[in-house]
Amino acid sequence: MLIDPERYERALHFAATAHRGQVIPGSDNPYVLHPATVAAELIAIAASEPFDVDLAVTCALLHDTVEDTPVTQDELAERFGDAVARGVAALSKSDALPKDQRMADSLRRILLETREVAMVKLADRIVNLAEPPHYWSRDKRLAYQAEARVILAQLGAASPALATRLAARIERYGGFIPAAPAPE
Repeated sequence: MLIDPERYERALHFAATAHRGQVIPGSDNPYVLHPATVAAELIAIAASEPFDVDLAVTCALLHDTVEDTPVTQDELAERFGDAVARGVAALSKSDALPKDQRMADSLRRILLETREVAMVKLADRIVNLAEPPHYWSRDKRLAYQAEARVILAQLGAASPALATRLAARIERYGGFIPAAPAPE
């Protein structure tokens, strides 16, 4: 069995409860659609690459719970096991660090975990490289694209299929970046 359906359902319901009231930035869509879409990216490649689909999908469904809600790593360990809790913790950026150091720290911690955790980060960025919120500045969009390139460079070896998808999304994302203003 690739995915334990009962565990999937428990993780999805847990994420929906944890993210209740949150919406995807720039939309009215419930936030739980984001982790569900990240999980779908992983399910889509399950037949083409060998990996622990259950671990990856469970981490994907829960990947923002520690970072964006009151859920703790201990709570995840109790409900979903240590591997999931460690994976979600690695995927979570630390508020204790300056903002410009958080992603590098998270990537270092992801590299200490199983490849499935790196695959979740790749899938997360694939999903996040959809059209950005309209209010994001050109500079923010450029920085987000550059950060995606760093993620691809550091984690791409975890999954050739996801690396290929992320590279294509990075390229496509350039279409959402307005041209630089003409010099005066």
